Amino acid sequence: MLAGGSVLAVEAAPAWADAPASAATSASAPSEQVADPAAALKAAAAESARNYVHSIATSKLPAELRVSAWNVLRSSRGDEAITEWMAPGGGYAYTKQRLKDSRVQNRSFCERVVSTHTAEFAPAVRAAAQKALKGSDADRAAFVKTGYAEAQKRDRATREADVQHKLEVADGDREFVRALAEQALGEQVRVAAQWALRPGATDADVAEFYGYGWATGGSLDLEAYRLHVSDAETARRAGLSQLIAKAAAAEEAVKGAADAARARAEAEAAWKAVSEHAGAAQKAWLAEQAVTAAQAENWRNIAKAAKESLNGLWKGIADSAEANQTSWAEEQAGAAESAGFWKDMFQRARTAENRVKG
Repeated sequence: MLAGGSVLAVEAAPAWADAPASAATSASAPSEQVADPAAALKAAAAESARNYVHSIATSKLPAELRVSAWNVLRSSRGDEAITEWMAPGGGYAYTKQRLKDSRVQNRSFCERVVSTHTAEFAPAVRAAAQKALKGSDADRAAFVKTGYAEAQKRDRATREADVQHKLEVADGDREFVRALAEQALGEQVRVAAQWALRPGATDADVAEFYGYGWATGGSLDLEAYRLHVSDAETARRAGLSQLIAKAAAAEEAVKGAADAARARAEAEAAWKAVSEHAGAAQKAWLAEQAVTAAQAENWRNIAKAAKESLNGLWKGIADSAEANQTSWAEEQAGAAESAGFWKDMFQRARTAENRVKG
């Protein structure tokens, strides 16, 4: 869970993650040792930044980002290293670029296939993806290029031959997919539904949408959302650190300034920049709360419908829908926590504005 950021479902941390941090990597000095309110706010922001990076390290974001976050947390340079990691062009941005590497994308594709294609509906595809994951980069590249499509054909042929268990696609099933193609909350679910209804598509394509296309679209939407909020929040945290440092320096400059009025005005403006930044961030997270709440409710309804339906086509989405509902509910809780964090930053910055007015 992000400290003042979105909840990113937590995975187990590396074995060394709980090892005592050195003095150089401690988040901040105890509050009682901070000499003034500006320094206290600066220390609080630094501690929160460390907690935020820790939340990335224990999230379900891509492994490359998690490892990069762990590495910076263990840096002997402490908060300075974290600030650099979050800054534009820093470690976070560098790692995001690495996600575009074909080897990383191929592995992600294989992992997604395993998580969305059940052994009951697509045994050949699932088995081929599992084999590719255990193999080399070349094996995974081959699976993405041709292996997936070949396994799809084998699964489709098997389903067509199994007359006893063949799933019939009714007009109502097709119309439901058409509605999703136009109105589904997630972009990738809409794309998957549109693909199932493309010109020349058959009942087999619609059945495959229910079998794994729907789940795959939902998985992609969740992945995209997590990266979106991580990108945005990392940029906001980097901006907060810079703005607070500038405001604290401006407030310090008031002491002994030859032109006290001008110095106070500059300090007030600097703290106002902090409050405006925090206020905008809070509004952004309030908007994310609405998005995640809608998605959580959407997948809850889908999971309920799948469990209650006697239509065999719905069997393939039940487990994925329930998992997605849980994940989106976690994101909703995290958005609320993030909004609260930024509200607190906004209020503290406004207090600083009033303080420097004298």
